[in-house]
Amino acid sequence: MVNLEWYRTFKAIYKTGTLTGAADALFISQPGVSLHLSSLEAYVGYKLFDRTGRKMIPTERGKVLFNAVAEPLTRLEDVEKNFQKSTEKHTPTISVGMCFETFQTTLEQYVSSLPFNLIISFGEYPEMLDQLDKGILDLIITPKKGSSPNIEHEAFSSEQIILVGGKDVDTDAFKKVLKTKDAEQIEAWLKNEKWYGTTGDMEHLFQYWTLNFGHKPNFRPNYIVPNLNSIIRCLKGGTGLAVVPDFLCKNEIGSGEIKLIWEGKKKLENTLYFGCRKKTNYQTEIDHIKGLFRKMMGK
Repeated sequence: MVNLEWYRTFKAIYKTGTLTGAADALFISQPGVSLHLSSLEAYVGYKLFDRTGRKMIPTERGKVLFNAVAEPLTRLEDVEKNFQKSTEKHTPTISVGMCFETFQTTLEQYVSSLPFNLIISFGEYPEMLDQLDKGILDLIITPKKGSSPNIEHEAFSSEQIILVGGKDVDTDAFKKVLKTKDAEQIEAWLKNEKWYGTTGDMEHLFQYWTLNFGHKPNFRPNYIVPNLNSIIRCLKGGTGLAVVPDFLCKNEIGSGEIKLIWEGKKKLENTLYFGCRKKTNYQTEIDHIKGLFRKMMGK
């Protein structure tokens, strides 16, 4: 079945005469407009516009299709407007992308009190950037910036990647090894301990190990668990090591449930960004989410 949004995008291109104009009218990205148009053209089986410079000139079949769908679309839009007017309060819905651990540690506790509807999406950062650009997501929390001109990034905090361990790890013995400043001895001591990792994201461990020892780790963690928050809970058992972002475990370190083992020879820090489209209908809701993150992360 054809996606009705394709017809809506087709109508916007027809009315504005450009992909950029349609993107501005619909508050989505230009690549999103292009995707809708190419999908509709593939569905109907013929070209709907001739591309002349920046102008989109409707073909004869494009004109026929517009005449067929314009009035029904207008009626649907009127129904939507009348429905909204008859509702006492229209509640907007925004979609936010971030990693699972970030959600659990920060936003989860506030969800029930939000004055709008919320859809949370988890995924890899490149995928979330692409979905933001296409209008599928409205806001993302990411340590990586994209290159799309339709997206703006705002730095709001940072995370330090640290080595932590259970409270029973012999940190005095490790401090003695550290004093030797012998990278091979330090690496050998660490590899002799039990390690935790996750199924999906080993990037923190790779970055940390490469920065401190000049190569990726040549061992496999002993215990593979679903996510970083699982690692923190497992370390409370007393033993084991893991490399994690500091904001995920600052409370546990403060209470003595786990230990900060080593920040590394050099601190490994990532800047955290809000990513959102430059044009959006949900600025108030996005600002609300941003405020909660600043409150939680002390910025």
